Amino acid sequence: MTDAPKKTFDLAELRERLDPTSFQVTQHAGTERAFTGKYCDTHTDGTYHCIVCDTPLFTSNTKFESGSGWPSFWEPVSPDAVDEHTDTTHGMVRVEAVCGTCGAHLGHVFPDGPQPTGLRYCMNSASLHLEEA
Repeated sequence: MTDAPKKTFDLAELRERLDPTSFQVTQHAGTERAFTGKYCDTHTDGTYHCIVCDTPLFTSNTKFESGSGWPSFWEPVSPDAVDEHTDTTHGMVRVEAVCGTCGAHLGHVFPDGPQPTGLRYCMNSASLHLEEA
């Protein structure tokens, strides 16, 4: 996790640039419905970037089929790519994943992923952009 100031964007510009779901997910910690995101079943090689600031977040080499209905990864591209925070909304205690550069909401992290990390970064497709290899 980094404590550096986050890159900020004008909300009006983001509303114009992002589709409504991506804006809601990234700026208001929304969640797309399970099995509806464009990257849920994608097997294309490449790097997944933050849709807000274009920071590389995950590679296809760490993507796995979790059965959760959201694209899942077992590790970010670097320790600073994704920040994690405690999320106590909706009567649960979870770990929220946000972009390490701009703070956009990405999804949540769960301790039920595959080795070597044992983590499942359960991301919203709406917060990602795939740059194909």
